[in-house]
Amino acid sequence: MSRVVLKVAALLAASLVLLACSPKLDWRTVQSPQERYSALFPGKPDKLERQIPYQGQEFLQTLEAVKIDDDIYSIGSIKLLANQTALLPNLINQLQSNLLDRAKASGGDVEILDTTYQLSSRQKLPSKDYFLVLKSSAKTSQSMRVRWITRAALNGEMWIYQISVLHPNGSANDAKTSLSKEEYENFFSGFSPE
Repeated sequence: MSRVVLKVAALLAASLVLLACSPKLDWRTVQSPQERYSALFPGKPDKLERQIPYQGQEFLQTLEAVKIDDDIYSIGSIKLLANQTALLPNLINQLQSNLLDRAKASGGDVEILDTTYQLSSRQKLPSKDYFLVLKSSAKTSQSMRVRWITRAALNGEMWIYQISVLHPNGSANDAKTSLSKEEYENFFSGFSPE
C-alpha cells in the first residue's frame, strides 16, 4: 500500500513541477513580409487590415495583436506610398498626440526613455519608449508602453510602426518599472523591421 502511495505522490510531484515550468507565454517569431518586419509575440496574434482616411487620402493600416491574461501586445503598421510621404511628420505627430494627450487629460503621466531597436540586418538605431498611465477613475488606471518607428523602403514607401503593450489595472505610480519586466522587454526587443 505504501508503494502505491509513494508512486502516486511521485507522479503528483512530477506533474506539479511540469505545470510550474510550463510557460504562460508561448513566444514565437511572427514574419510579416507584407509589412516588412518580424516580431516576437507571446502567443499567436490575430491580424486585421483596414483603410484609414487622413487629409483626403487613405492609408493601409495593419494590426497584429494577442491578448495574454489581460495584457494586449500589439504591432500596428501604416504604409505610406511614395507620393504620400510628405504627410509622414503630421501623421506620426497625430498618432503620438492622440495617446499622449489622452494620458495627460485623464490625469495620468507620461515618461519617455531613450532606447534602441534592431533592424533585421542587426544594425541598432535610436528610438524612444513612452510609458503612459491612463487613469480611468481615482482608483483604477491602465499602463501602456509604446514605441513608434518609421522606416523608408527602397521603393520610396514609408512605414510607421506602433509597438505597444496595454496593461489594465496598472500601477499608477510607475509604469516604467512594471512594463520593463522581461515578458514585456522580450516583445519590444523582438521587433525587427527591414
